This record gives sequence, C-alpha cells and structure tokens, in this order.
Amino acid sequence: MSEAAPVPSPCINVCRIHPATGLCEGCRRTLDEIAAWSRLDDEGKRAVWALLEQRRAAAQPQEASR
Repeated sequence: MSEAAPVPSPCINVCRIHPATGLCEGCRRTLDEIAAWSRLDDEGKRAVWALLEQRRAAAQPQEASR
C-alpha cells in the first residue's frame, strides 16, 4: 500500500491579515489556522481547505462588485 501525498499548505506567500475579517489576504486562513497547520493531521488540513473554498466562494460576489 503506498503512502498518500501530504496535504499541501494553502500559503501563497501573500501574508497580510485583513483587519476587518481577520483572514489572511493570500490564503484566507485565520491566524489560529495558520499557527495550527503544522500540528494538524491530513484530515484536519483537508477540513481547513474546505473552509477556504467556502470563504473564497463567499468572497467572489463582494470582490466582483469592486
């Protein structure tokens, strides 16, 4: 049985926390999610990725109106 590839970090090296949302403007993680990333198992990392997809989808209508 082969080992699954590790879950990649969502970091894109644009590290600025938006003051109103508390989310990183690059990856959309919270400071707590960023700090915990290295301690999360793959299931936890996938759960964060799912949240990021939801956050991106929710932000698209707002970003399009700018």
